[in-house]
Amino acid sequence: MSRWRGNPWAVLLTLSLGFFMTLLDLTAVNVAIPSMIDNLHASLDEVLWVINIYILVLAALLIMFGRLGDVRGPRTMFIGGVVLFTAASVLCGLSQDPTQLVAARTLQGLGAAALMPQTMTIIIGTFPAERRGVALGVWGAVAGVATIAGPTLGGLLVSTAGWRWIFFVNVPIGAAVLVMAVRLVPDIRPGHRRKLDVVGVVLAAVTLVCLTFALTEGQRYDWNVGVWALMGAAALLLVVFLLHQRTRQRDEPLLPFVLFRDRDYAVMSFVAATVQVGMLGLFLPVMIYLQSVLHYSALTAGLVMAPAMVVSAVLSPFSGRLADRIGGKYVLMTGLTLFAAGLARLALITDAGRTGWEFQPALIMSGVGIGCVFGPMVTVAMYNVEPATAGAASGVLNTIRQVGTVIGSAAVGAVLQNRLAAALRDEGVTYEQGVVHAMRPTLALPVIVIAVGAAACFLVRRRQGGSPSTAPEPAELGASA
Repeated sequence: MSRWRGNPWAVLLTLSLGFFMTLLDLTAVNVAIPSMIDNLHASLDEVLWVINIYILVLAALLIMFGRLGDVRGPRTMFIGGVVLFTAASVLCGLSQDPTQLVAARTLQGLGAAALMPQTMTIIIGTFPAERRGVALGVWGAVAGVATIAGPTLGGLLVSTAGWRWIFFVNVPIGAAVLVMAVRLVPDIRPGHRRKLDVVGVVLAAVTLVCLTFALTEGQRYDWNVGVWALMGAAALLLVVFLLHQRTRQRDEPLLPFVLFRDRDYAVMSFVAATVQVGMLGLFLPVMIYLQSVLHYSALTAGLVMAPAMVVSAVLSPFSGRLADRIGGKYVLMTGLTLFAAGLARLALITDAGRTGWEFQPALIMSGVGIGCVFGPMVTVAMYNVEPATAGAASGVLNTIRQVGTVIGSAAVGAVLQNRLAAALRDEGVTYEQGVVHAMRPTLALPVIVIAVGAAACFLVRRRQGGSPSTAPEPAELGASA
């Protein structure tokens, strides 16, 4: 295996497996909620925290670990994250009550936050500029496949082996990734010692905890005064954090403002959030519809989504390569338009008399759109990013994505619950009919958000393929094996 050490494609495979493992747990756990409630004798609120605590820790600490990768080395942080995530997965599978499971999921989120930002940093440091689009296309395919595969794989594991295997399946993957990372991934570091902004880390983490908690728990607490107080605290802390970062721009800040002086990075950060809202808008209502209205099992519902997953996975590397050749602007706009069109088509044809296969044209259209988004989006965002700040750039971009996930979950869930409750107030309306009535306004939200993201792509600078002007090649990084 040592002869493959530093080989870009072997490194990419290692990073992709680790990235896939962390994203899979974002969606696979959803289908196991009923089994967890029965097996652990838990309430719905307790089990929802199994999902929310992972997202909360992930969103709160991505920026810190992205910058820590710049300081300590991305390989070191990636390996540490894999070890912690894998060990936490064992603890999740062995949990005997909701408290133990939530604690183990907290550790899992910590491990995911440690390894996730390093994947993009190492890709940028390993691949030459003219091949980064293909590499980031594969990375984007992993993101799309993991999101779509979660319900399918989760349903299969819950149906055949039980909910604990949603976590135990991470153990062999994590062990393989650990061995591959130690043997294959080079130690890419900047040429000088870097420092960590501890005050900035604390401010960023507390800000994101307040925001994420308020958004994830707002619906449960009926958006009361306490929730809005947390939102206000998050806004105030954000201002304090930005003022603090302003004073550190010449001394290795946690959030380099220069990132957002690059118009493409700023636009792609916004687009990344809109894409996550769209992904939640696709999976949350559609999975509920398939199981509650069409009465499909979790496995069957996941299989209905599988063709879109395959299409997205196949197209992502090609779309990344196309972005290298012609620039990512129009590839992105095409993908987002197809994604929105597929969701709009789903909204129009949804009713109680359909079969799962009647949704395939719309789902595959969305899959084509997703396949044209993730790779080019990251390529455009990271085009001018210096490798010395790649960890910070990756951490910020992934944090914005996770905040988009939280906002999407809260917004889509709120619209779905509101429209469902309104429909059920009419006499004689069944639950299945209520879900059908709620689907169109619920799907309309992500359609609008994705359309805004597509329009924002007009602001991206038009570039033909080729090497970026500012980003140095891997040889300039002072990399050492």
